[in-house]
Amino acid sequence: MAPRFQGFDTDQRYDELLQPDGRPRPAARLLFEYLSSICEDDLAERMRAVDAFIRDKGVTFTVYSDGENIDRAWPLDVIPRVVDAREWGRIEAGLKQRLTALNRLIEDLYNEQAVIRDGILPREILEQSRNFRPQCQGLKLPYGAWAHICGTDLVRDRDGTLYVLEDNLRVPSGVSYMLENREVMKQVFPEPFEGSGIRPLDHYPGQLLDALISLAPADADNPEVVLLTPGVYNAAYFEHTYLAQQMGIELVEGRDLFVGEDDCVYMRTIYGPVRVHVIYRRIDDDFLDPEVFRPDSALGVRGLMRAWRAGRVAIANAPGAGVADNKAVYSFVPELIRYYLDEAPLLANVPTWRCLFEEERAYVLDHLDELVVKPANESGGYGMLIGPHADPATRSAFAEQICRDPANFIAQPTLSLSTVPTFNGEHLEPRHVDLRPFVLQAARQHVTTGGLSRVSNARDSLVVNSSQGGSSKDTWVVDVRSDEQEGG
Repeated sequence: MAPRFQGFDTDQRYDELLQPDGRPRPAARLLFEYLSSICEDDLAERMRAVDAFIRDKGVTFTVYSDGENIDRAWPLDVIPRVVDAREWGRIEAGLKQRLTALNRLIEDLYNEQAVIRDGILPREILEQSRNFRPQCQGLKLPYGAWAHICGTDLVRDRDGTLYVLEDNLRVPSGVSYMLENREVMKQVFPEPFEGSGIRPLDHYPGQLLDALISLAPADADNPEVVLLTPGVYNAAYFEHTYLAQQMGIELVEGRDLFVGEDDCVYMRTIYGPVRVHVIYRRIDDDFLDPEVFRPDSALGVRGLMRAWRAGRVAIANAPGAGVADNKAVYSFVPELIRYYLDEAPLLANVPTWRCLFEEERAYVLDHLDELVVKPANESGGYGMLIGPHADPATRSAFAEQICRDPANFIAQPTLSLSTVPTFNGEHLEPRHVDLRPFVLQAARQHVTTGGLSRVSNARDSLVVNSSQGGSSKDTWVVDVRSDEQEGG
C-alpha cells in the first residue's frame, strides 16, 4: 500500500478505490497513481480552488434545521469516487428495471389494484399511505409513466454487495449538484481526465427536456415546458434555476400560471397569456392545487389538477406518484419486479423486516438494539430508531409504537457503508459514501452516467447528508481495458 493510504483498513471494510491488499481497483488505477505522485500541499491548493469555483458560480443549498435559513456554499471534495463501467452497466439495467416496475405499480394502484387483489401487496400498506391521492384514480398516463424522474439511493456493504436503500419518486433533488461537481473538477483537477476513460454526463439536461417534451398533449405542435418552483426560499432553488437555464425553459412560480375556462394552463407574460403544455413541478402534492389539496397554499395553481385530469397539461412527476415513495412499498419491490415484469431483480434491497407480518415483527421486537427501524411514510431520516445508539427507554417506547401500528414500520440491519478516500484539509482518510443516480422514464428511459456521491463529515460517521455536514464527490464511471481488469 502506498504511504499516503496507510491506515485505511481495507481488509475490514470495502473501499471504493483500494482493494484489500492495498492495490488500486482497476478502474481507479490512473487516479491512484496520480494521487500518489502529488503532495498534500498540492491537494490543499486544489481544494482551495474547488471552494473558489463553487463560490464564484454561486452553487448553494439551504439548511433549515439550524433556524437561520442561510444559503451555504455546496460542499465538494477534491478526490473523485470511481465506478467500473462494467459494474455500472449492471447498475443501469437494475435501475431501469426497478423504475419500470414502480411505475407499473403506481398505475395499477390508481386503477385495477390487481397487485392487491392477487395478494402481492397487502391492502394495509395502501390504506396507510399518506401519499395515495384519490383524485388520481382512473387515470392512465402516457407511456405508463407517473414517476418520470427518480433518484435512487445506493449503498455498498462491507462485503461489496450493492444495495438499493430507497427510491425517491416525488420531487427528487441533487442532479444539478452532480453536474456542477463534474464541471468544477474538470477545471481544478484536469490531469486525471486525460486517458482515464471517464464517461461524460453533461447530456442529462437535454435528456430531461426530451423526456418532458414527449409528455406533451397531442395537440401541442411546439410544446411549451416550464419548471414550477416554490420560490427563492426553497432549499433546492439553486437546482431549479440551474435546470431551467440548462434546458432553456421558463422558471415560474404558481402566481405566474393560471387555468383558463378551457381547462388549459397559461403563463402570464408581457405579451399576453401563453399556453403551457408540460410542467416540471418541484412542489409537493399538498401545495400543488388549492382547489383540490391544501386550500391555503399560495405556491400552486388553482385548477391545475382539473387541467391535468382533462389531459390539457402534463405534470412531471405526476401527482400521486409518491404512493410508491414509501418504505413499506420499498420492501416489496423485489416481489413487484417478479409480479409485473416476470424477471429476477437485478439490484438487491437492503435486508428488510416488515412489521406488518407477525413473525418478522417478533424478530424486530427481539432485536431492537441491533436494528434501524423506519416509519413507512417519513423521509429525510425523520422518526427513525437507530437501535445500537438508542437507550432502553427509547427502544421500549418505539416497541409500543410498532405494536400499535405495525404496518407503518420496517426494520433493517445497520450496514457498514463502503468508504472512499477524502481530503480532510491535511491528508487523505476514508469516509463513508452513498450514491444517488437519476433515472428518467417517459418515451424512453435514461440513467445518468454516475450520480451524486455523498460522503460523511467525519471518519466514522455514517451521516452523508449535506444538511448535516456531509460533503459530495464527482462520480467517475470509468471504462477499463481488458489488461487492467481484476487478475489481469
